[in-house]
Amino acid sequence: MYQKILVPLDGSKRAERILPYVEELSKKFGSRLVLLQVIEPSVVLAAPYDMGHYYDINQIERITEEAKVYLRGLQGELQAKGIETETLIDNGPVVTCILEEAVRKNADLIAMASHGRTGLARAFYGSVAAGILHQADRPLLLVRAQE
Repeated sequence: MYQKILVPLDGSKRAERILPYVEELSKKFGSRLVLLQVIEPSVVLAAPYDMGHYYDINQIERITEEAKVYLRGLQGELQAKGIETETLIDNGPVVTCILEEAVRKNADLIAMASHGRTGLARAFYGSVAAGILHQADRPLLLVRAQE
């Protein structure tokens, strides 16, 4: 049923709460897991004259290297359990990147944990899960992860 499952992670323990669910799905259906971390670089300078945005390349490189180490660690743990896994790092707006990678990787399912924000917190911070829910063109497994 699910040959490839896209699993967006942000490095937090909350986001990792989806892992037991995708492990079970992978074992049941023989699914390949695609662990994705999206790096949304912060703008360090917005020039008023040329309307350009400037990013700290050193910061992006550091965060990318941290993401590689993090994802490789999870990949090792999952592969030790016999689960076929690949890792992927993308840069850009989180919701857009997740949706584009789901298409690019031909994922049958997007599986992720929601931080469970509601009310003003959700409105203020936005919600990646809500963005995916409203725009995804494929099945979505969403698990509410609370502290």
